[in-house]
Amino acid sequence: MVGGGLVVRAKNRPPPPARYVTAMPTQGDVAEKVQATGAVQPVLQVNVGSQVNGRVAKVLVDFNSVVKKGDVLAEIDSTQYGQQVSQVSAQLSAQRANLESAKANAEAARIAFERTQRLNQQSLASKGELDTASGQYEVAKAQVASAQAQIGAIQAQLSQQQTNVGWTKIYSPVDGVVVSRSIDPGATVVASFQAPVLFVIAQDLRRMRVMADVDEADVGKLKEGMEAEAVVDAFPGESFRGKVEQVRFSPNNVQGVVTYSAVVEVENPEEKLRPGMTATVTIKTREAKGVVRLPNAALRYKPTPPLGPNGKPVPQPPEAPLTKGTGRVFVMTSDKPGDEKSEARLVQIGVTDGMQTEVVSGLTIGTKVVTDETDDADPTKAKKGRMF
Repeated sequence: MVGGGLVVRAKNRPPPPARYVTAMPTQGDVAEKVQATGAVQPVLQVNVGSQVNGRVAKVLVDFNSVVKKGDVLAEIDSTQYGQQVSQVSAQLSAQRANLESAKANAEAARIAFERTQRLNQQSLASKGELDTASGQYEVAKAQVASAQAQIGAIQAQLSQQQTNVGWTKIYSPVDGVVVSRSIDPGATVVASFQAPVLFVIAQDLRRMRVMADVDEADVGKLKEGMEAEAVVDAFPGESFRGKVEQVRFSPNNVQGVVTYSAVVEVENPEEKLRPGMTATVTIKTREAKGVVRLPNAALRYKPTPPLGPNGKPVPQPPEAPLTKGTGRVFVMTSDKPGDEKSEARLVQIGVTDGMQTEVVSGLTIGTKVVTDETDDADPTKAKKGRMF
């Protein structure tokens, strides 16, 4: 009876727990991607300012106003500049009169000089009188030239004052949408060393760009023309397609973290994206379609060394270093419960997406590979798990 009971217990005993966690390669697509975040900006954004000082008389546009090139955005009170134009115009008229007077004096001096010259030839005028007449004629001609030069200077002043009057009207330099307005009627504009920004106009909100900050470890993977997708928190589940237009060489160093700006232009046909939004950009750098792939955990797995008599892991010889494009996996040679065995195998690997890696050669679909060990298989883990 006792022997029969032992046989029954042996037959009904559950199999020993699995030693390894395994997985099998599958067939599918693997895409290597780079993610970065950045601010959404219009492709062309123009800051419109003022080049003259004064009080704002009119503001003809508001936020989100659609404007055309040449439309008047605002007007600055031109009374002062108009008075300056009138003043310089009067100075110009007076100087023109002075020029005519100088020309008349010059003509009289010329006639006197020629008369004295003839009298001197007839010995009726002295050499001193001739020299005096000649000098007066030269002075008169110089006064004419001076009056003409002063007219040119005053005309330049008049042109400048007329230009200032034109600058009192602020025009839109491009077709677009007003995204920012920083003035109101009655405000005073002071344009001293730098023109103040009064309006910001985005040329076309249907095409936007993201200034993505790419980590220095990933910037070498990017090239112009690569496909990209951008997502924003305002529209979850919706992506905006685009492509990389530029990868800039200038570094951005923030507290020792170096990034490089990648300009990603995205389509915005419904104008959902707005300037200033934070976007997460995913750029597809490499892709392999319909290939054998395996979990990255299989490439990271390293077997636990056995324990020695003292209960400590037995040192193992170091593994040979792997060359570029080569990975090491452990393939199951026996999956019999309680007698599982695995052996190392080198495989050629390609594109990885962080979760799956392309297997170029060395492994076929249906082969079991080890990705981890169970707690029962790892004596150190099992020992830590026992409390009593």
